[in-house]
Amino acid sequence: MAFLASSSAPKGATGVLVLADGTIVWGKGFGATGSAVGEVCFNTAMTGYQEVMTDPSYAAQIVTFTFPHIGNVGTNEEDFESRVEGAVGCIVREEVTRQSNFRSEAEFVEWMAKMGKIGLAGVDTRALTRRIRLSGAPNAVIAHDPKCNFDLDALLQRAQEWPGLEGMDLAQRVSREHQEDWEGGYWRLGHGYGTAEREGKPHVVAIDYGSKDNIFRNLVKAGARVTVVPAKTSLEDILALKPDGVFLSNGPGDPAATGEYAVPVIKALLEADMPLFGICLGHQMLALAAGAKTVKMHQGHRGANHPVQRVGESWGETRDLVEITSMNHGFAVDGDTLPAGVEQTHVSLFDGSNCGIAISGKRAFGVQYHPEASPGPQDSFYLFEKFVGMLG
Repeated sequence: MAFLASSSAPKGATGVLVLADGTIVWGKGFGATGSAVGEVCFNTAMTGYQEVMTDPSYAAQIVTFTFPHIGNVGTNEEDFESRVEGAVGCIVREEVTRQSNFRSEAEFVEWMAKMGKIGLAGVDTRALTRRIRLSGAPNAVIAHDPKCNFDLDALLQRAQEWPGLEGMDLAQRVSREHQEDWEGGYWRLGHGYGTAEREGKPHVVAIDYGSKDNIFRNLVKAGARVTVVPAKTSLEDILALKPDGVFLSNGPGDPAATGEYAVPVIKALLEADMPLFGICLGHQMLALAAGAKTVKMHQGHRGANHPVQRVGESWGETRDLVEITSMNHGFAVDGDTLPAGVEQTHVSLFDGSNCGIAISGKRAFGVQYHPEASPGPQDSFYLFEKFVGMLG
């Protein structure tokens, strides 16, 4: 039975979610103990909860899983998207399911504790999701104490004082600190991750704003060798690596804030006619560099079942084709602000928001969704092939 919003703890409660408006939602805590603050969002995917929790794009967020059964796949060392900060916590409907998968190495509850992430089970996630859809993603504190000893006033104050994601640059917090030659290949069942072949391959320099590792594996699969650099790497240092193209990664936070240092570099790369490909935050960075604006979304798009349609004159006979995509973003490019010379290439069929651009006269494009997550499963791999194909 789901715990309801109440100011007093019901029997069996060991965790709580305190929204900034004063709403208190009780549940059974799991994973790490303590408390964490963030924005509450929801994700509609039925699988991939470990990947979601380790995606840096979820930094400073508390993920509500709309799928009621979480935990059945367990966790393993291969399914991390990153080893840096991801989601601070999660909210689920049912108590976490025991693992039942041949690849599992640890239970989800144990893994959450090891990773320092707080979980809350037994919550009416349908009601919480509906609240987010109607009122927007709220700031909140999630807390877990086996003795149910909570200072609700202090938790509420913390939720109310947290400034929220708008205006917050989180890319520096989750970006790698040092340059890295990416060595990982693509995953195969029974073989794990192979080793990337680097000799004779076109060279992609990937700017890490909070990247998912599987993006780099897909670039390798498409035929590139990849060097990953920190978010604030200078133009001079990027060009010194002699890239054939530059990739702009996903990441968390407000793109306008990250753009203060990222956009001047990208503008210079555009002026140098460097091939560019951006995903998610990288797509937003490219749009800002081209003169567009970004906006905070009401509820965001997060899940593995988002239909995106190809639009514009450049698609030929594949125009209007629909791709099933994975998404994770709370900010979006404002399609109404795209300047002349920037073509909209993809739109969401859920709300018509921008999901892709291409810059006329340049070898530069971006998409808001995550082609490396492969929910289609292969609807969008062509994007990696298109980018690497520009580099020869």
